[in-house]
Amino acid sequence: MNPHLLIAIPLLPLAAAVIAGLGGRVIGRAGAHTVTILGVAASCVLSMYVLKQLYADGVPAFNGPVYTWALIDGVHIDVGFLIDRLSALMMAVVTFVSLCVHVYTIGYMRDDPGYTRFFSYISLFTFSMLMLVMSNNFMQLFFGWEAVGMVSYLLIGFWYTRPSAIFANMKAFIVNRVGDFGFVIGIAAVFAYTNSLSYDAAFAAAAHLAQAVIPITAATHWNVLTLICICLFIGAMGKSAQVPLHVWLPDSMEGPTPISALIHAATMVTAGIFMVARMSPLFEYSSTALSFVLVIGATTAFFMGLLGVVNYDIKRVIAYSTLSQLGYMTVALGVSAYGAAIFHLMTHAFFKALLFLAAGSVIIGMHHEQDMRKMGGLAKYMPITAITCWIGGLALVATPFFSGFYSKDAIIEAVGESHRWGATYAYWCVLLGAYVTSLYTFRLLFMTFHGEERFRHAAAAHDAAHDHEGSKTVGHEEERQAPSGADHTPDDVHGGPSYGHAAAAAHPAERHGHHPVEPHESPWVVTLPLIALAIPSLLVGYFTVGPVLYGNYFRHSIFVLPADNVIGRMARDFHGPGQLGFHGFLGAPFWMMIAGLVTAWACFLWRPSLADLAARKLGWLRTVLIEKYYFDWINEKIIAPLTRGIGFTLWKVGDEALIDGALVNGSAASVGWLGGVVRKVQSGYLYSYAFWIMIGLAALLGWFLVRG
Repeated sequence: MNPHLLIAIPLLPLAAAVIAGLGGRVIGRAGAHTVTILGVAASCVLSMYVLKQLYADGVPAFNGPVYTWALIDGVHIDVGFLIDRLSALMMAVVTFVSLCVHVYTIGYMRDDPGYTRFFSYISLFTFSMLMLVMSNNFMQLFFGWEAVGMVSYLLIGFWYTRPSAIFANMKAFIVNRVGDFGFVIGIAAVFAYTNSLSYDAAFAAAAHLAQAVIPITAATHWNVLTLICICLFIGAMGKSAQVPLHVWLPDSMEGPTPISALIHAATMVTAGIFMVARMSPLFEYSSTALSFVLVIGATTAFFMGLLGVVNYDIKRVIAYSTLSQLGYMTVALGVSAYGAAIFHLMTHAFFKALLFLAAGSVIIGMHHEQDMRKMGGLAKYMPITAITCWIGGLALVATPFFSGFYSKDAIIEAVGESHRWGATYAYWCVLLGAYVTSLYTFRLLFMTFHGEERFRHAAAAHDAAHDHEGSKTVGHEEERQAPSGADHTPDDVHGGPSYGHAAAAAHPAERHGHHPVEPHESPWVVTLPLIALAIPSLLVGYFTVGPVLYGNYFRHSIFVLPADNVIGRMARDFHGPGQLGFHGFLGAPFWMMIAGLVTAWACFLWRPSLADLAARKLGWLRTVLIEKYYFDWINEKIIAPLTRGIGFTLWKVGDEALIDGALVNGSAASVGWLGGVVRKVQSGYLYSYAFWIMIGLAALLGWFLVRG
């Protein structure tokens, strides 16, 4: 495999990002989107070619350094690539989804003043993710890990004059630093016990590390490998938004919709899933760590999905869906079904990017309205968006023969086959999660594209409010100029911050609550990526489930102990995608999906009053869900004040009083005082020296007399 070709794959998006970012004013808007799209498109073509070489042509994997970045005490820290079937699949998915997002952005961000800056950021995001998935050592992995975090910070807070966007990107940054603290400890432990940062050295030492222990007390020891794996997974909990480090991801909706698709579909949030799969030779030797992964993933899959049922913001519903689906992938990792996790990562990247971009198309067509209660009946106005969004939704709920069915049902079956501690709890979580997924998905589809055209009522109410405003007398001029609350969406409705007129005016791409007019279909630069993503959302699962999931696709890329190989046992019953699809109609997940469909139809199309009745009867549950299990309240009211108090105490007592006061300033003051005393003794007068000599002789004489 040609190393120069491999180097070009990440460097092309990087070069495009630099050109668009630094030369945007010179090349203009058209130049910025042209150069970044060409860079990512070329990277996508090369990634597809590498995938073909590895799979179809049988070219061996590439594992080697590109150059030595540092040499410290004999330890080589390299920039290097490990290009096998796992990384090649990730490269293809990342670049394809990124290319669709780039094209889509032309239409979505066309009126935004930060147009060239946005294209630079998303191209830089693609480079960062490629460096992460192509790495063959922990140093480069950590570089890509932090780079996607940095660019996500810039993109979530892209509209930096909006206070809620700044809050959201700071929240994402801080929560990920918590996870990264564990990640760094895990990497440091690998280096301490292997004296290397390369994957090969860590994987070769896995069996030995599984027997090593770290003494904590005289009677307590921790297994080294378990500690390493749990610390690495804590990093994945931050990046892949697993409970309790999930709180940043819904708020990341403050960024423009294209980056919501890029973050949630194929880049940042999947980095943790990929990392654990890549580290399978380590995790396989720690059943304790895998059980920890399993329980965390199952909890996220079910309980985070429930939050999507009470949200009305179309983007946040999909965001909570992402949390839930990441939980499914994590569950697969926990039962050693790494191939199923990566397979679901791939299919999910297509249909979740499709759903986010379709939501963005709806927002454009509804003139930047995001509240689903002000939509309805949009299918006849936006047929392409509606059809593609339905395809994405049917894939998400695992409808047989759609891509999501082949990956999601495989995870549920794998958990049922597993005997690992926590598997029973996980099985019920993912099975009931199928009902929850169906409920919030069809709720979104019905409220947005079908039923009563509620946007007309919103327009009438808006006009009535303006007519009333215009009838006021001149004496109320000051009142008329005061900020109106019409643009505000209460926090307890969509689970996020409110937006006023100032924020709306500052950011024309996603204004809330402004006067809705007749909906319209989005331009071709928006609908074309929807169609491009709808095709794999419908077909890719059918054509790849055999080789990727039940075949020998991953071979040496993923390591599974024979006793834990649940996918291998499931493969014995695989007789083709067609038979598997028909068999899906008989499975429990399908009927859970049907139950969710019927519930959504009854409550949001047939008898909308049923939803209100359920809300009244289950008011306590609705409150808990609206408050997002009080995670934000705990973080903001307890943890944040506590950490600020600890920091203030350490600053005042530790830094100012002890370090600056006692050690630095105190030692200086002591030396000064002692110097002052000695200076008085060293007066320079002969009689003074004679006096002190006599005092000294008297003291010595007295000491000898006492001893004698």
